[in-house]
Amino acid sequence: MKRKQFEPLELDCFEAEVYPFPNHSHTYYELVFIVKGAGNHHINKLVIPYKSGDLYLISPDDEHFFDIKKSTKFCFIKFNDSYFNFHKNLSPDDIFMASPFDIMRNPVFKEEKLNFDEPCKSILKKTVENIFEYHRYHKVSDSPIVFFQIMSLFGLIREVSMKNMKFNIDRKTPEKEDLITYIHKNIYNPEFIRMHIIAKHFSISPGYFSNYFKRNFEVSYRDYVKNYKLRLIERRILSGKMTMKQIAFEFGFTDESHLTNYFKKQMKINPSQYKLKFAE
Repeated sequence: MKRKQFEPLELDCFEAEVYPFPNHSHTYYELVFIVKGAGNHHINKLVIPYKSGDLYLISPDDEHFFDIKKSTKFCFIKFNDSYFNFHKNLSPDDIFMASPFDIMRNPVFKEEKLNFDEPCKSILKKTVENIFEYHRYHKVSDSPIVFFQIMSLFGLIREVSMKNMKFNIDRKTPEKEDLITYIHKNIYNPEFIRMHIIAKHFSISPGYFSNYFKRNFEVSYRDYVKNYKLRLIERRILSGKMTMKQIAFEFGFTDESHLTNYFKKQMKINPSQYKLKFAE
């Protein structure tokens, strides 16, 4: 089911014990603020527990619904492409390198929950309250006041992503080719391909990096590195041009014994037996 919206901006607040909508997508963007309650947010086949004070970003690419465990009050800020285009004269071109639409579509915010500490947590709540309070008296879609309040929400998202998630929202996720090139180039230096190091190199959080890699390559990062390293070691063993000591040094193992134990653990056969069995 795809829910549609024709107004540039719509606001909605309701409390429920059972979420009224099944798994669905939208033709619009949606900021969902949890005023109170608890349960699970199902988005794109992921399940993320929610509680009071949480904020979720939903884009037209997403499918989601809420499984309510404790009576929940939701506040929805829904907008389409025309909303920010209409207010373009109010938004400096360089306020964010990443546009609100880029932020709303960024997969990191689907796979990891935004964690707002103080004072950002209180500011978030008050900003949402300000928007809905204005809505009680005036039309919101063409209001500069409401527009700047919504932009401040994106400012909070940006700050929290950089501070708590160690994620640079202005930097796009790495291209698959760049990521593989980095791994292949640094496979000989174990320190450079540790997950927290490679995540830092590409300016994304380790938790998101793991999900990103699995989604794009259909294998975990650790398994990919292990399998690629083993293939290279196998080739060197079978070629007979390098000693085990030389191979161990090349791949950053402590010594020949360390490499032998690693190879046997992964392949269930020691290097000398492997060479006898598979060398031409």
